[in-house]
Amino acid sequence: MAEVDIAPTFGSELKDGFKPANAWVANGIAWLDDIQSFYRERSVIEKEYSAKLNALAKKYFEKKTRKSASLSVGDAPTMTPGSLESASLTTWTTHLTTVEALADERERYGNDLVAKVAEPLKFVATRFEELRKRHAEYAERLEKERDSQYADLRKQKTKYDAACQEVESKRKKTESAFDKAKAQSSFQQQIFDMNNVKNTYLIAINVTNKQKEKYYHEYLPEVMDSLQDLSEFRTLKLNSLWTLAAQLESTMLQQSLGQVERLGQEITRNQPHLDSMMFIRHNMGSFQEPPDKVFEPSPVWHDDETMAVDEPAKVYLRNVLNKSKSQLGELRREVDKKRREVDAMKRVKQNIRDGKEKKDEATVVAQLFMMQEEMHQVDRKRLTAEVETSTITSAVGDVTLGAKNHNFKSQTFKIPTNCDLCGERIWGLSAKGFDCRDCGYTCHSKCEMKVPAECPGEQTKEERKKLKQERQEAANSLVVKPGGMPDHVAELPALTRTNTATSVNSGYAASAQRSMTSPAEETPPEIPSATRPDAVAAPPSTARKNRVIAPPPTAYISELPGSVPNGSSSSSESKGRMSYAFEAGGAGELSVPEGREVVIIEPDNGTGWIKVRAGYKEGLVPASYVEILPAAPPSLAPQHTGQSARPTSSYSNSGSSINTSAPAKKKGPAVAPRRGAKKLKYVEALYDYTAQSDAEHSMTEGEKFVLIKEDPGDGWAEVEKGGLTKSVPANYLQAV
Repeated sequence: MAEVDIAPTFGSELKDGFKPANAWVANGIAWLDDIQSFYRERSVIEKEYSAKLNALAKKYFEKKTRKSASLSVGDAPTMTPGSLESASLTTWTTHLTTVEALADERERYGNDLVAKVAEPLKFVATRFEELRKRHAEYAERLEKERDSQYADLRKQKTKYDAACQEVESKRKKTESAFDKAKAQSSFQQQIFDMNNVKNTYLIAINVTNKQKEKYYHEYLPEVMDSLQDLSEFRTLKLNSLWTLAAQLESTMLQQSLGQVERLGQEITRNQPHLDSMMFIRHNMGSFQEPPDKVFEPSPVWHDDETMAVDEPAKVYLRNVLNKSKSQLGELRREVDKKRREVDAMKRVKQNIRDGKEKKDEATVVAQLFMMQEEMHQVDRKRLTAEVETSTITSAVGDVTLGAKNHNFKSQTFKIPTNCDLCGERIWGLSAKGFDCRDCGYTCHSKCEMKVPAECPGEQTKEERKKLKQERQEAANSLVVKPGGMPDHVAELPALTRTNTATSVNSGYAASAQRSMTSPAEETPPEIPSATRPDAVAAPPSTARKNRVIAPPPTAYISELPGSVPNGSSSSSESKGRMSYAFEAGGAGELSVPEGREVVIIEPDNGTGWIKVRAGYKEGLVPASYVEILPAAPPSLAPQHTGQSARPTSSYSNSGSSINTSAPAKKKGPAVAPRRGAKKLKYVEALYDYTAQSDAEHSMTEGEKFVLIKEDPGDGWAEVEKGGLTKSVPANYLQAV
């Protein structure tokens, strides 16, 4: 049998093949019972002399034949071995042949076999089986950890889906909520929370992938290599006992010296790695490592794998990064220390095998396993911290630089205490939260990772009280008041989702029944009636109107400090009055009620929009909605006296009754496209066409329309007529 320069290992060759390797090693250890049984039975036979010795050899030849395949290449090899046997089985064959020539062995030799061979084999087999079970338990624990990591990732995915679902719920509430501003603020906060959950999910994906890589390329190969060492160590022990039996035979049977010497030479050729190499060659199969985990968007919130890096997300990421960085150094030192201990123990094991040290290798292997388990636990924590650090740093950089982190300590509040971040009470059965030892900042456990790193340092008792008051005022200012937006928050545009199936099916898109295209494209802005000869005023809307409370007239609005006083205006500013109520539909627009006087900041430059100021708010409104008021002489400026009477609202403040006698709300003229929009395109009808549904326009030959959307490929185009956008056959049109 030829020796190999580099012995193959289970971990590098078999990859995820622990179970068949473990079964093979178990067969080898169980085989020791057969061998010791052989020596015990041989001891009895030796006393009966050679009469039964030949029968015994024949019996174990048969046993060997039945177990030849499982002992050589395992129970389920990928390649049939044919008539080949492993090196150990070949040696065993020579041994049985020698037994047949030693039929005249004496009584003393039989007693020596029991005392010096059978009993040690029983002891060794027991210890080897214990070590093999330790390997199997450790491999099972590694697999459970891997599956647990996958389960944790699935939990993070579930949390992310739930957060996305909550965002979608909040978004829907903003469409129907009476207090739009409050619902909008809640929706924006939920988006921030969703981004934090998303970032945690992305971090968990990277951690899972790294843990998976460690499992298949380090943890599991180490266990399998150790299992191979155990099998080869079993072969060494077996060889030593066989050699002892051969020496006994050599001493007691001088007549059979030639047979015994040949047996001894055959045993020495049985290198431990030869059995392993044969098993590897016949069990090598295709192995494909499981793919890395990737980001899976929520079915209710279409998002990509890019990490959120807005300011609230950076605060959260900074806190996560700070925790990971603070632990990383200590974990690395601990891992290095334990790795040195493991390497030292491996050298001791190798010295024992080389004969340089006289220690029990089984005890050393048990100690080595204990050290590897401890190192493994610490290394998992180190890997998690490293991946978290690298993931966050690659996305937003090292945001911990210059941060003034709070010195938080877990605290149980026994007196009523408010969170300095959200302003809400820290309450519950245990009222647990955190407070900063330096500045006294208090927060919920759930708010800890959202607190900005702005600790002013150690403060006195009086300074803490002052900071507490300022923080609570700041936190309370974030809470939306019942009347609308907080004072410090600018009025936000109405949020609409125009890219969901709900919007498409709602009927706002003219071509919703034909193609599921983006409603943002299907409902473009309209042009002013003054610029469209075919535009007509729309009749008053008969649809149900939501209860609204009109804002008071200008005479009752108190301007913010620094703004123009009530009733006065700059000589360079012109004024106007809203002929129709206008609801903002996009960023930069301003909602103004009918009859409200406004100050014109920027006149219409041809786009159909003007910039106005109503109270302290500024924004764009359609020029066709505003009636320009003539400039009044300074002496005729209106004076606000106590004689002014507040007009009566058309709607009741009570939610139980509505003033049905109020006139129907007027509908304003068509609205021009926003600034920067593309120039309008006009088309002319080539043929007459009769609409087949409410989503289509009827046409007469020569009639002109405003082209809103060209044919996307379904044979229909969208045009505007009379302030309504609908579909017509594209081949019935020609450009004007």
